[in-house]
Amino acid sequence: MDKLELTQPAPAAPLRWLALGWRDFARCPKIGLFYGLCFFLMGQALWWVFQTAPEYMLALSAGFLLLGPFLCLGLYDASRTLELGGDANGPSLRSTLTAWKVSKGPMAIFAGMLLIIELLWGRASLVVFAVTFNTRPSDQKLLGDLLQLENIGFLLSYSAVGAVFAGLIFVTSVISVPMILDRQVDAVSAGLTSMRACAQNPGVMLLWGALITLLVLLAMLPWFLGLLVIAPVLGHASWHAYRHLVPPQHAG
Repeated sequence: MDKLELTQPAPAAPLRWLALGWRDFARCPKIGLFYGLCFFLMGQALWWVFQTAPEYMLALSAGFLLLGPFLCLGLYDASRTLELGGDANGPSLRSTLTAWKVSKGPMAIFAGMLLIIELLWGRASLVVFAVTFNTRPSDQKLLGDLLQLENIGFLLSYSAVGAVFAGLIFVTSVISVPMILDRQVDAVSAGLTSMRACAQNPGVMLLWGALITLLVLLAMLPWFLGLLVIAPVLGHASWHAYRHLVPPQHAG
C-alpha cells in the first residue's frame, strides 16, 4: 500500500478550522449541545475528583484527551454529513450516536492503544505525587497547599509528566479517529498517519494544540459551562483539520 500523501496547510489554518467548526455547530446546534452537555458532565466529574482524590487528577484529566476524540465521533459524522450534502434536514442525533458501528474494530483497537498511554500516565502521576508528599494535603485547603512555594518542584514535575503524555496522546490521535471513521483504515495506520501529519507540519499542529488547550481552559472557568459550546465547536473543527491534512480518497 502506497504511503498516503499529506497536504501542508497554511500557518493560519487552525483559525480557519475553528471558523468552519463554528459554522457546523450553527448548522446543527441540537447535536452540538448534546455532545457539549456530555463534556460538561465530564468536567463536573473531573472537578469532583480534584476535590476528593487530587493524586488522580492529572491522570484522569487524560480522560478528556482519551475520550474526547471518541465522544466527538458523532460530531465528526455530523460534519461529514454536512460536507456531503446529507438530507434536507441535515444530520440527525440518532445517526451520530451509531457512527462508530461502521469501524468498531479499528476504533476499539485504537481506544486500547490510548488506554495504555492513559495507564502509564496514571502510574507516572502517582509516582510523582508519592515521592513529593508523605501524606495527602487536607481537603479543606487542598489547592492552597498544592500551590505553596515549597511545592514548586512538585508542580513542575507534575506538569512536565502531564505535558509529555498529553502531547503523545495529541500527536497520536489528532486526526486518527476521523480518519478511521472516514476511510475505515486500521488503528495503527491511522495513528502513524496522525504522527506523520504532526511531524510534517509542526508549527501548524503546535498552534492547533495550543488553541485547543487555551479554549478548553477558558471553557472551564465558569463552572465548565463553556464546554457546552466550545467542546462541540472543537469537535467539528477537528473534522476539518483532518479533511485539510488528509486529501479526499478520490484525489489523484
